Amino acid sequence: MQYLPSELFDPSTLLGATALAVVFVVAAAILGASVSRMERHIERRLSDVTGLRFASAFVRVVAYLVAFVLYAHVVPQLRSLGTALLAGVSLVSIIIGIAAQNTLGNVIAGISLILYRPLSVGDDVELNTPRGVLAARVEDVSLGYTILRDAQGNDVVVPNSVMVSNVVIRLAKRTTPDRPR
Repeated sequence: MQYLPSELFDPSTLLGATALAVVFVVAAAILGASVSRMERHIERRLSDVTGLRFASAFVRVVAYLVAFVLYAHVVPQLRSLGTALLAGVSLVSIIIGIAAQNTLGNVIAGISLILYRPLSVGDDVELNTPRGVLAARVEDVSLGYTILRDAQGNDVVVPNSVMVSNVVIRLAKRTTPDRPR
């Protein structure tokens, strides 16, 4: 069977739909690689890369989603599937949102901590815990959790929703020989 060049990118043929799928995937992959390369370039200049990593991952996911939506819109046989998927995704997102309230709350709180920066890595803080007042140093602020290290060297994992909703005292910065700033 011989295909004409005009059929190569005709979305109504199997060959054309496959060729377009390859084009969309390659375009999304190139965009994702460019974002990763840019992330590595910018990362060298930052002391806290949490926000950058989140934004980079988000852009890569969005690139693939946009490629899929555009592909589904271009191929005539997938247009009705795209509409059905959109309705299904809406329902599933509501169900997942209800089921994952705590997790999503931690992620939203993590975004808030990253955007507003009330705490930074290296800050000494005090907060109330089930065992009483805890004095610790902020080791990491991620999207879901904040990692603190107490005086005994224990890692304390605190959900970001707790960090945002409770009073956290950021202690004055001081320089000592054993704990440089």
